[in-house]
Amino acid sequence: MLTDLSIRDVVLIERLDLSFSTGLAVLTGETGAGKSILLDALGLAIGARAEARLVRHGSQQAVVTAVFENSDPVGLAALFEEHGIEPADQIILRRILGTDGRSRAYLNDEPVSVGLMRQVGAALVEIQGQFDQQGLMDAASHRAVLDDYAGFGEDPACANEYGAWRDAEKAVAAARETARKSRENEAFLRFSLEELETLAPEAGEEQALSDERALLRNAEQIVAATNAADELLNGTDGADIQLRHAARTLEAVAEQVGGSLADALAAIDRASIELQEASGALAKAVAGIDASEGRLEAVEERLFALRETARKHGVDPEGLPDLINRFQDQLAMIDGGEERLADLDKAAAARKRDYVDAAKALSAKRHEAAERLDRGVNGELPPLKLEKAAFKTEIADLPEADWGPHGMDRVQFLVATNPGAPPGPIGKIASGGELSRFLLALKVTLAERGGAPTMIFDEVDSGVGGATAAAVGERLGQLARSRQVLVVTHSPQVAALGGSHWRVAKGDSAGAVITAVSALDDAERLEEIARMLSGANVTEEARAAARRLLQGSDAA
Repeated sequence: MLTDLSIRDVVLIERLDLSFSTGLAVLTGETGAGKSILLDALGLAIGARAEARLVRHGSQQAVVTAVFENSDPVGLAALFEEHGIEPADQIILRRILGTDGRSRAYLNDEPVSVGLMRQVGAALVEIQGQFDQQGLMDAASHRAVLDDYAGFGEDPACANEYGAWRDAEKAVAAARETARKSRENEAFLRFSLEELETLAPEAGEEQALSDERALLRNAEQIVAATNAADELLNGTDGADIQLRHAARTLEAVAEQVGGSLADALAAIDRASIELQEASGALAKAVAGIDASEGRLEAVEERLFALRETARKHGVDPEGLPDLINRFQDQLAMIDGGEERLADLDKAAAARKRDYVDAAKALSAKRHEAAERLDRGVNGELPPLKLEKAAFKTEIADLPEADWGPHGMDRVQFLVATNPGAPPGPIGKIASGGELSRFLLALKVTLAERGGAPTMIFDEVDSGVGGATAAAVGERLGQLARSRQVLVVTHSPQVAALGGSHWRVAKGDSAGAVITAVSALDDAERLEEIARMLSGANVTEEARAAARRLLQGSDAA
Protein backbone atom coordinates (compact mmCIF):
# COMPACT_ATOMS: atom_id res chain seq x y z
CA MET A 1 0.00 0.00 0.00
CA LEU A 2 1.19 3.51 -0.87
CA THR A 3 1.52 5.43 2.40
CA ASP A 4 3.48 8.55 1.44
CA LEU A 5 4.39 10.44 -1.71
CA SER A 6 6.96 13.22 -1.69
CA ILE A 7 7.46 15.33 -4.83
CA ARG A 8 10.08 18.01 -5.37
CA ASP A 9 10.33 20.19 -8.49
CA VAL A 10 8.29 18.14 -10.95
CA VAL A 11 6.78 20.34 -13.71
CA LEU A 12 4.45 22.71 -11.79
CA ILE A 13 4.86 21.00 -8.42
CA GLU A 14 7.42 22.78 -6.28
CA ARG A 15 7.08 20.89 -3.01
CA LEU A 16 4.39 18.37 -2.14
CA ASP A 17 4.02 15.76 0.60
CA LEU A 18 0.99 13.49 0.66
CA SER A 19 0.00 10.71 3.04
CA PHE A 20 -2.47 8.02 2.00
CA SER A 21 -4.59 5.49 3.83
CA THR A 22 -6.49 2.38 2.85
CA GLY A 23 -9.73 2.33 0.91
CA LEU A 24 -10.87 4.61 -1.89
CA ALA A 25 -9.12 7.97 -2.31
CA VAL A 26 -10.22 10.52 -4.92
CA LEU A 27 -8.33 13.38 -6.54
CA THR A 28 -10.36 16.09 -8.22
CA GLY A 29 -9.68 19.45 -9.80
CA GLU A 30 -10.31 21.50 -12.88
CA THR A 31 -8.92 20.40 -16.22
CA GLY A 32 -5.28 21.47 -16.50
CA ALA A 33 -4.83 21.84 -12.75
CA GLY A 34 -2.07 19.22 -12.73
CA LYS A 35 -3.69 15.90 -11.80
CA SER A 36 -1.72 14.13 -14.51
CA ILE A 37 1.50 15.57 -13.05
CA LEU A 38 0.87 13.58 -9.88
CA LEU A 39 0.66 10.38 -11.91
CA ASP A 40 3.77 11.33 -13.89
CA ALA A 41 5.62 11.88 -10.62
CA LEU A 42 4.49 8.59 -9.14
CA GLY A 43 5.42 6.93 -12.41
CA LEU A 44 8.99 8.15 -11.96
CA ALA A 45 9.15 6.52 -8.54
CA ILE A 46 8.02 3.16 -9.87
CA GLY A 47 10.39 3.05 -12.84
CA ALA A 48 8.58 4.85 -15.67
CA ARG A 49 10.58 6.46 -18.45
CA ALA A 50 12.32 9.64 -17.31
CA GLU A 51 12.09 12.79 -19.43
CA ALA A 52 13.94 16.05 -18.83
CA ARG A 53 10.70 18.02 -19.35
CA LEU A 54 9.48 16.77 -15.96
CA VAL A 55 12.08 18.86 -14.12
CA ARG A 56 10.49 22.15 -12.99
CA HIS A 57 11.79 25.19 -14.84
CA GLY A 58 14.65 26.80 -12.95
CA SER A 59 15.46 23.67 -10.91
CA GLN A 60 18.51 21.44 -11.26
CA GLN A 61 16.73 18.20 -10.52
CA ALA A 62 13.40 16.60 -9.70
CA VAL A 63 13.06 14.18 -6.79
CA VAL A 64 10.15 11.82 -6.13
CA THR A 65 9.95 9.48 -3.15
CA ALA A 66 7.18 6.89 -2.74
CA VAL A 67 6.85 4.93 0.48
CA PHE A 68 4.96 1.66 0.53
CA GLU A 69 3.84 -0.61 3.32
CA ASN A 70 4.99 -4.07 2.27
CA SER A 71 2.04 -6.17 3.39
CA ASP A 72 3.52 -9.26 1.72
CA PRO A 73 7.31 -9.11 2.20
CA VAL A 74 7.62 -12.74 1.06
CA GLY A 75 6.21 -11.78 -2.33
CA LEU A 76 9.27 -9.70 -3.18
CA ALA A 77 11.77 -11.76 -1.17
CA ALA A 78 13.19 -13.67 -4.16
CA LEU A 79 13.68 -10.47 -6.17
CA PHE A 80 15.33 -8.73 -3.22
CA GLU A 81 17.58 -11.71 -2.50
CA GLU A 82 18.67 -11.86 -6.15
CA HIS A 83 19.87 -8.27 -5.92
CA GLY A 84 21.30 -8.45 -2.40
CA ILE A 85 18.63 -6.29 -0.75
CA GLU A 86 17.29 -7.08 2.68
CA PRO A 87 13.46 -7.44 2.67
CA ALA A 88 11.66 -4.94 4.89
CA ASP A 89 8.16 -4.08 6.05
CA GLN A 90 8.53 -0.70 4.37
CA ILE A 91 9.70 -0.12 0.79
CA ILE A 92 11.06 3.30 -0.17
CA LEU A 93 11.47 4.05 -3.87
CA ARG A 94 13.30 7.27 -4.77
CA ARG A 95 14.06 8.66 -8.23
CA ILE A 96 16.26 11.68 -8.93
CA LEU A 97 15.98 13.20 -12.40
CA GLY A 98 18.41 15.79 -13.79
CA THR A 99 17.85 18.42 -16.46
CA ASP A 100 19.91 16.30 -18.85
CA GLY A 101 17.29 13.55 -18.68
CA ARG A 102 19.52 11.18 -16.71
CA SER A 103 18.15 9.66 -13.55
CA ARG A 104 19.24 7.72 -10.50
CA ALA A 105 17.11 5.11 -8.75
CA TYR A 106 17.19 4.06 -5.09
CA LEU A 107 15.46 1.26 -3.21
CA ASN A 108 15.50 1.61 0.58
CA ASP A 109 18.31 4.16 0.09
CA GLU A 110 20.44 1.70 -1.89
CA PRO A 111 21.25 2.57 -5.53
CA VAL A 112 19.55 0.17 -7.95
CA SER A 113 18.87 -0.03 -11.67
CA VAL A 114 15.72 1.52 -13.11
CA GLY A 115 14.84 -1.97 -14.34
CA LEU A 116 14.75 -3.30 -10.78
CA MET A 117 12.79 -0.26 -9.64
CA ARG A 118 10.26 -0.99 -12.40
CA GLN A 119 9.94 -4.63 -11.31
CA VAL A 120 9.32 -3.66 -7.69
CA GLY A 121 6.96 -0.86 -8.70
CA ALA A 122 4.90 -3.22 -10.88
CA ALA A 123 4.42 -5.52 -7.88
CA LEU A 124 3.23 -2.62 -5.74
CA VAL A 125 1.20 -0.34 -8.03
CA GLU A 126 -1.02 -0.80 -11.06
CA ILE A 127 -2.02 2.33 -12.97
CA GLN A 128 -5.02 2.07 -15.29
CA GLY A 129 -6.38 4.64 -17.72
CA GLN A 130 -9.32 4.72 -20.11
CA PHE A 131 -6.92 3.84 -22.95
CA ASP A 132 -4.92 1.17 -21.18
CA GLN A 133 -2.78 0.12 -24.15
CA GLN A 134 -0.73 -2.36 -22.12
CA GLY A 135 -3.73 -4.05 -20.53
CA LEU A 136 -7.31 -4.36 -21.67
CA MET A 137 -6.78 -3.18 -25.28
CA ASP A 138 -3.58 -5.17 -25.82
CA ALA A 139 -4.66 -8.62 -26.99
CA ALA A 140 -1.10 -9.87 -26.52
CA SER A 141 -1.58 -9.55 -22.76
CA HIS A 142 -4.94 -11.32 -22.54
CA ARG A 143 -3.51 -14.82 -22.16
CA ALA A 144 -1.36 -13.75 -19.21
CA VAL A 145 -4.38 -12.01 -17.63
CA LEU A 146 -6.46 -15.18 -17.95
CA ASP A 147 -3.65 -17.38 -16.63
CA ASP A 148 -3.16 -15.12 -13.62
CA TYR A 149 -6.88 -15.26 -12.96
CA ALA A 150 -6.76 -19.06 -13.23
CA GLY A 151 -3.97 -19.04 -10.67
CA PHE A 152 -1.23 -20.88 -12.52
CA GLY A 153 0.69 -18.25 -14.52
CA GLU A 154 2.97 -20.10 -16.93
CA ASP A 155 2.28 -23.80 -16.39
CA PRO A 156 5.63 -25.50 -15.57
CA ALA A 157 4.57 -28.90 -16.97
CA CYS A 158 3.71 -27.38 -20.34
CA ALA A 159 6.88 -25.27 -20.37
CA ASN A 160 9.06 -28.28 -19.50
CA GLU A 161 7.49 -30.48 -22.17
CA TYR A 162 7.88 -27.71 -24.72
CA GLY A 163 11.57 -27.38 -23.89
CA ALA A 164 12.08 -31.15 -24.15
CA TRP A 165 10.30 -31.26 -27.51
CA ARG A 166 12.32 -28.38 -28.93
CA ASP A 167 15.56 -29.97 -27.69
CA ALA A 168 14.60 -33.21 -29.45
CA GLU A 169 13.82 -31.27 -32.64
CA LYS A 170 17.21 -29.56 -32.42
CA ALA A 171 18.88 -32.97 -32.02
CA VAL A 172 17.16 -34.18 -35.21
CA ALA A 173 18.19 -31.05 -37.10
CA ALA A 174 21.77 -31.32 -35.87
CA ALA A 175 21.94 -35.01 -36.84
CA ARG A 176 20.62 -34.27 -40.32
CA GLU A 177 23.15 -31.48 -40.77
CA THR A 178 25.95 -33.72 -39.54
CA ALA A 179 24.86 -36.47 -41.93
CA ARG A 180 24.74 -34.00 -44.81
CA LYS A 181 28.22 -32.69 -44.12
CA SER A 182 29.49 -36.24 -43.57
CA ARG A 183 28.19 -37.35 -46.95
CA GLU A 184 29.87 -34.36 -48.59
CA ASN A 185 33.19 -35.28 -46.92
CA GLU A 186 32.83 -39.06 -47.01
CA ALA A 187 35.96 -39.68 -49.11
CA PHE A 188 38.05 -37.43 -46.91
CA LEU A 189 36.65 -39.03 -43.75
CA ARG A 190 37.38 -42.58 -44.89
CA PHE A 191 40.92 -41.71 -46.00
CA SER A 192 41.63 -39.78 -42.78
CA LEU A 193 40.20 -42.50 -40.57
CA GLU A 194 42.28 -45.17 -42.30
CA GLU A 195 45.38 -43.03 -41.87
CA LEU A 196 44.64 -42.44 -38.18
CA GLU A 197 43.81 -46.07 -37.46
CA THR A 198 47.07 -47.09 -39.14
CA LEU A 199 48.92 -44.58 -36.99
CA ALA A 200 47.00 -45.85 -33.91
CA PRO A 201 47.80 -42.96 -31.54
CA GLU A 202 47.43 -43.62 -27.83
CA ALA A 203 46.53 -41.29 -25.01
CA GLY A 204 49.65 -39.76 -23.44
CA GLU A 205 51.91 -41.18 -26.13
CA GLU A 206 53.22 -37.86 -27.46
CA GLN A 207 54.44 -36.74 -24.02
CA ALA A 208 56.04 -40.12 -23.30
CA LEU A 209 57.89 -40.05 -26.62
CA SER A 210 59.01 -36.46 -26.03
CA ASP A 211 60.44 -37.41 -22.63
CA GLU A 212 62.23 -40.49 -24.06
CA ARG A 213 63.67 -38.46 -26.92
CA ALA A 214 65.17 -35.98 -24.47
CA LEU A 215 66.65 -38.89 -22.50
CA LEU A 216 68.13 -40.61 -25.54
CA ARG A 217 69.65 -37.42 -26.92
CA ASN A 218 71.61 -37.10 -23.64
CA ALA A 219 72.17 -40.84 -23.07
CA GLU A 220 75.98 -40.72 -23.44
CA GLN A 221 76.37 -38.01 -20.82
CA ILE A 222 73.87 -39.70 -18.49
CA VAL A 223 75.64 -43.10 -18.72
CA ALA A 224 79.04 -41.50 -18.16
CA ALA A 225 77.77 -39.64 -15.12
CA THR A 226 76.14 -42.71 -13.58
CA ASN A 227 79.26 -44.81 -14.21
CA ALA A 228 81.43 -42.18 -12.53
CA ALA A 229 79.03 -42.03 -9.60
CA ASP A 230 79.03 -45.82 -9.31
CA GLU A 231 82.88 -45.83 -9.27
CA LEU A 232 82.86 -43.30 -6.44
CA LEU A 233 80.44 -45.44 -4.50
CA ASN A 234 81.64 -48.97 -5.25
CA GLY A 235 85.14 -48.65 -6.75
CA THR A 236 88.47 -49.76 -5.22
CA ASP A 237 88.66 -46.58 -3.23
CA GLY A 238 84.90 -45.97 -3.23
CA ALA A 239 82.62 -45.05 -0.39
CA ASP A 240 81.54 -48.67 0.17
CA ILE A 241 85.14 -49.81 0.83
CA GLN A 242 85.78 -46.82 3.08
CA LEU A 243 82.69 -47.53 5.14
CA ARG A 244 83.70 -51.17 5.61
CA HIS A 245 87.22 -50.17 6.72
CA ALA A 246 85.76 -47.67 9.18
CA ALA A 247 83.40 -50.28 10.61
CA ARG A 248 86.18 -52.88 11.08
CA THR A 249 88.45 -50.30 12.72
CA LEU A 250 85.83 -49.34 15.28
CA GLU A 251 84.72 -52.91 15.91
CA ALA A 252 88.35 -53.78 16.90
CA VAL A 253 88.18 -51.41 19.86
CA ALA A 254 84.47 -51.53 20.59
CA GLU A 255 84.76 -53.96 23.51
CA GLN A 256 87.44 -51.87 25.16
CA VAL A 257 85.28 -48.73 25.32
CA GLY A 258 82.06 -50.37 26.34
CA GLY A 259 78.93 -49.31 24.40
CA SER A 260 80.05 -45.78 23.56
CA LEU A 261 80.71 -46.67 19.89
CA ALA A 262 77.39 -48.42 19.34
CA ASP A 263 75.66 -45.34 17.89
CA ALA A 264 78.55 -44.69 15.51
CA LEU A 265 78.59 -48.27 14.28
CA ALA A 266 74.78 -48.22 13.78
CA ALA A 267 75.05 -45.02 11.74
CA ILE A 268 77.79 -46.54 9.55
CA ASP A 269 75.58 -49.58 9.03
CA ARG A 270 72.67 -47.38 7.94
CA ALA A 271 74.92 -45.44 5.61
CA SER A 272 76.07 -48.70 4.04
CA ILE A 273 72.48 -49.71 3.43
CA GLU A 274 71.61 -46.31 1.89
CA LEU A 275 74.71 -46.58 -0.31
CA GLN A 276 73.53 -49.97 -1.59
CA GLU A 277 70.09 -48.49 -2.38
CA ALA A 278 71.73 -45.61 -4.25
CA SER A 279 73.76 -48.08 -6.27
CA GLY A 280 70.62 -50.01 -7.14
CA ALA A 281 68.84 -46.82 -8.26
CA LEU A 282 71.79 -45.91 -10.50
CA ALA A 283 71.71 -49.33 -12.09
CA LYS A 284 67.96 -49.04 -12.69
CA ALA A 285 68.32 -45.61 -14.27
CA VAL A 286 70.97 -46.84 -16.66
CA ALA A 287 68.92 -49.95 -17.49
CA GLY A 288 65.94 -47.71 -18.47
CA ILE A 289 67.93 -46.10 -21.23
CA ASP A 290 67.40 -48.01 -24.43
CA ALA A 291 70.51 -46.90 -26.18
CA SER A 292 70.26 -49.59 -28.81
CA GLU A 293 71.16 -48.54 -32.30
CA GLY A 294 68.26 -46.84 -34.11
CA ARG A 295 66.09 -46.32 -31.02
CA LEU A 296 66.46 -42.55 -31.04
CA GLU A 297 65.64 -42.45 -34.73
CA ALA A 298 62.53 -44.62 -34.20
CA VAL A 299 61.30 -42.45 -31.32
CA GLU A 300 61.76 -39.25 -33.30
CA GLU A 301 60.06 -40.70 -36.38
CA ARG A 302 57.02 -41.74 -34.31
CA LEU A 303 56.92 -38.43 -32.44
CA PHE A 304 57.12 -36.35 -35.62
CA ALA A 305 54.46 -38.50 -37.29
CA LEU A 306 52.04 -37.87 -34.40
CA ARG A 307 52.72 -34.13 -34.42
CA GLU A 308 52.41 -33.80 -38.20
CA THR A 309 49.11 -35.69 -38.26
CA ALA A 310 47.75 -33.58 -35.44
CA ARG A 311 48.81 -30.37 -37.21
CA LYS A 312 47.12 -31.50 -40.42
CA HIS A 313 43.82 -32.02 -38.62
CA GLY A 314 44.10 -28.90 -36.47
CA VAL A 315 44.19 -30.67 -33.09
CA ASP A 316 46.71 -31.35 -30.36
CA PRO A 317 48.47 -34.75 -30.53
CA GLU A 318 46.53 -35.68 -27.38
CA GLY A 319 43.30 -35.15 -29.33
CA LEU A 320 44.06 -37.72 -32.03
CA PRO A 321 42.30 -40.67 -30.28
CA ASP A 322 39.17 -38.52 -29.88
CA LEU A 323 39.42 -37.51 -33.53
CA ILE A 324 39.30 -41.18 -34.50
CA ASN A 325 36.09 -41.58 -32.48
CA ARG A 326 34.57 -38.49 -34.11
CA PHE A 327 35.37 -39.67 -37.62
CA GLN A 328 33.98 -43.11 -36.78
CA ASP A 329 30.72 -41.51 -35.55
CA GLN A 330 30.38 -39.42 -38.70
CA LEU A 331 30.93 -42.41 -40.93
CA ALA A 332 28.51 -44.40 -38.80
CA MET A 333 25.96 -41.66 -39.49
CA ILE A 334 26.52 -42.27 -43.20
CA ASP A 335 26.55 -46.06 -42.99
CA GLY A 336 23.67 -46.36 -40.54
CA GLY A 337 22.40 -42.80 -40.64
CA GLU A 338 18.86 -43.46 -41.74
CA GLU A 339 18.26 -45.79 -38.84
CA ARG A 340 19.74 -43.32 -36.35
CA LEU A 341 17.75 -40.44 -37.81
CA ALA A 342 14.62 -42.55 -37.63
CA ASP A 343 15.25 -43.16 -33.92
CA LEU A 344 15.74 -39.45 -33.33
CA ASP A 345 12.59 -38.64 -35.29
CA LYS A 346 10.64 -41.12 -33.16
CA ALA A 347 12.01 -39.54 -29.98
CA ALA A 348 11.07 -36.05 -31.19
CA ALA A 349 7.58 -37.22 -32.16
CA ALA A 350 7.12 -38.73 -28.70
CA ARG A 351 8.23 -35.49 -27.09
CA LYS A 352 5.81 -33.56 -29.28
CA ARG A 353 2.95 -35.81 -28.20
CA ASP A 354 3.88 -35.24 -24.55
CA TYR A 355 3.88 -31.49 -25.17
CA VAL A 356 0.54 -31.56 -26.99
CA ASP A 357 -0.97 -33.54 -24.10
CA ALA A 358 0.34 -31.00 -21.57
CA ALA A 359 -0.83 -28.09 -23.73
CA LYS A 360 -4.31 -29.61 -24.08
CA ALA A 361 -4.52 -30.07 -20.32
CA LEU A 362 -3.51 -26.42 -19.92
CA SER A 363 -6.09 -25.39 -22.52
CA ALA A 364 -8.81 -27.24 -20.59
CA LYS A 365 -7.88 -25.26 -17.47
CA ARG A 366 -8.04 -22.06 -19.48
CA HIS A 367 -11.50 -22.85 -20.83
CA GLU A 368 -12.74 -23.51 -17.32
CA ALA A 369 -11.18 -20.27 -16.04
CA ALA A 370 -12.56 -18.36 -19.04
CA GLU A 371 -16.10 -19.46 -18.18
CA ARG A 372 -15.66 -18.22 -14.62
CA LEU A 373 -14.10 -14.95 -15.81
CA ASP A 374 -16.90 -14.37 -18.31
CA ARG A 375 -19.55 -14.99 -15.63
CA GLY A 376 -17.79 -12.62 -13.27
CA VAL A 377 -17.34 -9.78 -15.79
CA ASN A 378 -20.84 -10.14 -17.25
CA GLY A 379 -22.22 -10.02 -13.72
CA GLU A 380 -20.49 -6.66 -13.23
CA LEU A 381 -21.83 -5.09 -16.45
CA PRO A 382 -25.49 -4.40 -15.46
CA PRO A 383 -24.56 -2.27 -12.41
CA LEU A 384 -22.29 -0.30 -14.77
CA LYS A 385 -25.25 0.34 -17.09
CA LEU A 386 -23.95 -2.09 -19.68
CA GLU A 387 -26.81 -4.55 -19.24
CA LYS A 388 -27.15 -5.03 -22.99
CA ALA A 389 -23.45 -5.72 -23.46
CA ALA A 390 -21.65 -9.03 -23.21
CA PHE A 391 -18.06 -9.99 -22.48
CA LYS A 392 -16.50 -13.18 -23.83
CA THR A 393 -13.06 -14.73 -23.56
CA GLU A 394 -12.22 -16.34 -26.87
CA ILE A 395 -9.69 -19.19 -26.85
CA ALA A 396 -8.53 -20.27 -30.30
CA ASP A 397 -5.85 -22.64 -31.57
CA LEU A 398 -2.52 -21.14 -32.52
CA PRO A 399 -0.69 -22.34 -35.64
CA GLU A 400 2.08 -24.79 -34.75
CA ALA A 401 4.74 -22.19 -35.57
CA ASP A 402 3.41 -20.08 -32.68
CA TRP A 403 3.26 -22.83 -30.07
CA GLY A 404 5.39 -22.14 -27.05
CA PRO A 405 5.93 -22.81 -23.35
CA HIS A 406 2.58 -21.13 -22.75
CA GLY A 407 0.74 -23.72 -24.82
CA MET A 408 -1.21 -23.70 -28.06
CA ASP A 409 -3.93 -21.14 -27.26
CA ARG A 410 -4.57 -17.63 -28.48
CA VAL A 411 -6.63 -15.73 -25.90
CA GLN A 412 -8.58 -12.59 -26.73
CA PHE A 413 -11.20 -10.60 -24.84
CA LEU A 414 -14.24 -9.85 -27.01
CA VAL A 415 -17.30 -7.68 -26.34
CA ALA A 416 -20.66 -7.12 -27.92
CA THR A 417 -22.35 -3.86 -26.92
CA ASN A 418 -25.74 -4.63 -28.44
CA PRO A 419 -27.87 -7.78 -28.31
CA GLY A 420 -27.50 -9.93 -31.39
CA ALA A 421 -24.34 -8.16 -32.53
CA PRO A 422 -21.32 -10.39 -33.09
CA PRO A 423 -18.57 -9.93 -30.51
CA GLY A 424 -15.38 -8.23 -31.57
CA PRO A 425 -12.05 -7.09 -30.12
CA ILE A 426 -12.71 -4.95 -27.11
CA GLY A 427 -10.56 -2.05 -28.30
CA LYS A 428 -12.48 -1.80 -31.59
CA ILE A 429 -16.03 -2.38 -30.40
CA ALA A 430 -16.22 -0.39 -27.17
CA SER A 431 -16.34 3.41 -27.07
CA GLY A 432 -14.17 5.38 -24.65
CA GLY A 433 -16.74 5.41 -21.88
CA GLU A 434 -17.74 1.79 -22.47
CA LEU A 435 -14.10 0.75 -22.53
CA SER A 436 -13.53 2.35 -19.15
CA ARG A 437 -16.42 0.44 -17.67
CA PHE A 438 -15.38 -2.85 -19.25
CA LEU A 439 -11.93 -2.23 -17.78
CA LEU A 440 -13.41 -1.63 -14.36
CA ALA A 441 -15.63 -4.72 -14.55
CA LEU A 442 -12.65 -6.83 -15.51
CA LYS A 443 -10.49 -5.38 -12.72
CA VAL A 444 -13.20 -5.95 -10.12
CA THR A 445 -13.52 -9.57 -11.26
CA LEU A 446 -9.77 -10.13 -11.34
CA ALA A 447 -9.35 -8.59 -7.88
CA GLU A 448 -10.42 -11.83 -6.22
CA ARG A 449 -7.21 -13.41 -7.56
CA GLY A 450 -4.86 -10.81 -6.11
CA GLY A 451 -2.89 -8.23 -8.05
CA ALA A 452 -1.02 -5.11 -6.97
CA PRO A 453 -2.02 -3.84 -3.51
CA THR A 454 -2.45 -0.32 -4.89
CA MET A 455 -4.51 0.46 -7.98
CA ILE A 456 -4.74 3.89 -9.59
CA PHE A 457 -7.48 4.76 -12.07
CA ASP A 458 -6.97 7.80 -14.25
CA GLU A 459 -10.40 9.14 -15.28
CA VAL A 460 -11.89 5.66 -15.57
CA ASP A 461 -15.30 7.40 -15.45
CA SER A 462 -14.56 9.51 -18.53
CA GLY A 463 -17.57 9.86 -20.83
CA VAL A 464 -20.20 8.74 -18.30
CA GLY A 465 -22.38 10.59 -15.84
CA GLY A 466 -25.42 10.37 -13.65
CA ALA A 467 -26.45 6.88 -12.57
CA THR A 468 -23.69 5.31 -14.66
CA ALA A 469 -21.05 7.38 -12.92
CA ALA A 470 -22.55 6.39 -9.57
CA ALA A 471 -22.35 2.74 -10.57
CA VAL A 472 -18.70 3.24 -11.54
CA GLY A 473 -18.06 4.73 -8.11
CA GLU A 474 -19.77 1.83 -6.40
CA ARG A 475 -17.57 -0.69 -8.24
CA LEU A 476 -14.50 1.30 -7.35
CA GLY A 477 -15.64 1.25 -3.74
CA GLN A 478 -16.12 -2.50 -3.93
CA LEU A 479 -12.60 -2.86 -5.34
CA ALA A 480 -11.27 -0.70 -2.52
CA ARG A 481 -12.47 -3.20 0.06
CA SER A 482 -9.59 -5.52 -0.80
CA ARG A 483 -6.90 -3.02 -1.82
CA GLN A 484 -5.99 0.63 -1.89
CA VAL A 485 -7.62 2.49 -4.79
CA LEU A 486 -6.73 6.00 -5.94
CA VAL A 487 -8.98 7.62 -8.56
CA VAL A 488 -8.45 10.75 -10.62
CA THR A 489 -12.00 11.79 -11.47
CA HIS A 490 -14.21 14.54 -12.88
CA SER A 491 -17.36 12.76 -11.69
CA PRO A 492 -19.06 14.14 -8.54
CA GLN A 493 -20.80 10.77 -8.07
CA VAL A 494 -17.44 9.02 -7.87
CA ALA A 495 -15.86 11.75 -5.76
CA ALA A 496 -18.66 11.49 -3.20
CA LEU A 497 -17.81 7.82 -2.56
CA GLY A 498 -14.19 8.43 -1.64
CA GLY A 499 -12.99 7.68 1.85
CA SER A 500 -10.50 10.55 1.47
CA HIS A 501 -10.49 13.46 -0.95
CA TRP A 502 -7.75 15.69 -2.37
CA ARG A 503 -8.22 18.74 -4.55
CA VAL A 504 -5.62 19.61 -7.17
CA ALA A 505 -5.43 23.28 -8.10
CA LYS A 506 -3.05 25.83 -9.58
CA GLY A 507 -1.61 28.52 -7.35
CA ASP A 508 1.09 31.17 -7.26
CA SER A 509 4.50 31.06 -5.60
CA ALA A 510 6.89 34.00 -5.96
CA GLY A 511 5.24 34.95 -9.24
CA ALA A 512 5.41 31.42 -10.67
CA VAL A 513 2.47 29.10 -11.33
CA ILE A 514 2.55 25.95 -9.21
CA THR A 515 0.30 22.97 -8.63
CA ALA A 516 -0.92 22.45 -5.08
CA VAL A 517 -2.79 19.49 -3.58
CA SER A 518 -4.98 19.91 -0.53
CA ALA A 519 -6.66 17.32 1.67
CA LEU A 520 -10.31 18.37 2.06
CA ASP A 521 -12.31 18.37 5.26
CA ASP A 522 -16.05 17.76 5.20
CA ALA A 523 -17.02 21.37 4.43
CA GLU A 524 -14.38 21.75 1.73
CA ARG A 525 -15.35 18.46 0.24
CA LEU A 526 -18.99 19.53 0.02
CA GLU A 527 -17.92 22.71 -1.76
CA GLU A 528 -15.68 20.82 -4.20
CA ILE A 529 -18.40 18.34 -5.17
CA ALA A 530 -20.83 21.22 -5.59
CA ARG A 531 -18.31 22.88 -7.93
CA MET A 532 -18.06 19.66 -9.90
CA LEU A 533 -21.87 19.65 -10.23
CA SER A 534 -22.43 23.27 -11.20
CA GLY A 535 -19.14 24.64 -12.49
CA ALA A 536 -17.40 27.84 -11.41
CA ASN A 537 -20.53 29.43 -9.91
CA VAL A 538 -21.54 27.22 -7.02
CA THR A 539 -25.24 27.48 -6.27
CA GLU A 540 -27.24 26.46 -3.23
CA GLU A 541 -28.94 23.88 -5.41
CA ALA A 542 -25.55 22.41 -6.25
CA ARG A 543 -24.59 22.33 -2.58
CA ALA A 544 -27.84 20.55 -1.77
CA ALA A 545 -27.19 18.00 -4.51
CA ALA A 546 -23.61 17.53 -3.26
CA ARG A 547 -24.93 17.00 0.25
CA ARG A 548 -27.30 14.29 -1.01
CA LEU A 549 -24.45 12.56 -2.84
CA LEU A 550 -22.30 12.57 0.29
CA GLN A 551 -25.16 11.34 2.47
CA GLY A 552 -25.83 8.58 -0.03
CA SER A 553 -22.19 7.53 0.08
CA ASP A 554 -22.28 7.44 3.88
CA ALA A 555 -25.34 5.21 3.75
CA ALA A 556 -23.60 2.91 1.32
